[in-house]
Amino acid sequence: MRGPGFLDIAHIGHVELLTSDFDRSRWFFTELLAFREVAAEGDSVFLHAWDDYERYTIKLTSAPKSGVGRVALRAASPEALERRVAAIEAAGRGIGWKDGEQGVGRSYAFTDPDGHAMELYYDTEWFEAPEDAKPALKNQADKFPGRGVNARRLDHINYLGKDVEENGRFVNEVLGGEATEQIQLDTGVISAQWFHFTNKTYDLVYSGDWTGSNGRLHHIAFATDTREDILKAADIFLENGIHIESGPHKHAIQQTFFLYVYEPGGNRIEFANAGARVILAPDWKTVTWTEAERAKGQAWGMKTISTFHTHGTPPVDE
Repeated sequence: MRGPGFLDIAHIGHVELLTSDFDRSRWFFTELLAFREVAAEGDSVFLHAWDDYERYTIKLTSAPKSGVGRVALRAASPEALERRVAAIEAAGRGIGWKDGEQGVGRSYAFTDPDGHAMELYYDTEWFEAPEDAKPALKNQADKFPGRGVNARRLDHINYLGKDVEENGRFVNEVLGGEATEQIQLDTGVISAQWFHFTNKTYDLVYSGDWTGSNGRLHHIAFATDTREDILKAADIFLENGIHIESGPHKHAIQQTFFLYVYEPGGNRIEFANAGARVILAPDWKTVTWTEAERAKGQAWGMKTISTFHTHGTPPVDE
């Protein structure tokens, strides 16, 4: 069911990605994905996917271990921001207000039950293309790069969580998300849930962390225009020595056409094309997949690769 704050969150705005191989991760995003570097501060660079409307998409930060830093969600309005902050504080997960970065206004910091760092904001600066790179079409953010993968925008994030159901209740009851699909094991335990905040099929995912750890990343995903873009991406990654973990293929859950790779810092990155699937039903009923159904593999029969359940960042110490 939908949480009381459904539609109070518009979308995931930007993600801080930590990398233990900063120079090669930077090369991956700017050269292979054709992201534009818009700023640099300290140990971080701010990168923009060509059709994200905000100033930046990824804050790439050098760190001893790869993983996810803070993830920022944009509220649908100033009033929606205040409502969700009040709900977060009532749930005891709030940290407090802080200044945003690179054109983002005041932001409210908090954590989910798993300890992932998150923020909510509303005020934001829209991306402005440089004078020598204005797009031919005024309804897109930046000039189409025409090179590399041409990843269009940030699509979703998949967290690893120690307790999927506890995190799911937080997203539902406090942030207002609705679970569109989920996996339920034979024991009755929910091992993964896909949440959306508007009409997209999903924005935020929790997958059970088999290591029992907290605060880790499974993957972040970028949207492409077509399936063919993902096929081309696989060739680009092959030629450039990027590890392809799985795909190109089609998920059974959510029906997304996908490709998973590890960027040089070890973070899993997905390229996703959801086709025309959106959630239009105001009374959507969560689709529950059983253990037996998931054992069949992906939509066209490919079994889920074993590392999909074991690889996450930061890596777990032996």
